[in-house]
Amino acid sequence: MDDHTDDRPSSSVSLEWQGGFRFDSADSAGHRISVDAPMNEGDSYAGMLPGDLLLTALAACSGIDIVNILTRQRQRITGLEIQTLGRQNPEPPWAWEDIEIRYTLRGIAINERLVSRAIDLSENKYCSIGATISGKARIASSYEIIDDSLAAPQRDESA
Repeated sequence: MDDHTDDRPSSSVSLEWQGGFRFDSADSAGHRISVDAPMNEGDSYAGMLPGDLLLTALAACSGIDIVNILTRQRQRITGLEIQTLGRQNPEPPWAWEDIEIRYTLRGIAINERLVSRAIDLSENKYCSIGATISGKARIASSYEIIDDSLAAPQRDESA
């Protein structure tokens, strides 16, 4: 599995079974996360569900892009919250069919045009997770900007 002749960017993770359906995963830098699923409907479980991890990866990938783009444009961001809602096919393999992403940005005098452009760049150019799953799932997004120096938020529901 180790191909030193391939110059493409790469990443690796290792998973170790902990019993039941739980696995502990570690990346090459040693960061750890538990992935789990209930053994039976209604059972508790001790980690993120694999599908929730996919939604997390999509939101985090886009969020990193957006923060990077907007801070380089000297936008004064004080917060970014990202909510995702995914809908799966009810039949195996339960593929994701629709994903909605809702960005809520906080800051001081944030330029709405720059926010819209940053989201577009992330979703259509930079986010590798979105690029990987967009061929299978429809991804839609919207955003809200809350200006910390004003009381009323700016909304765009058409993004």
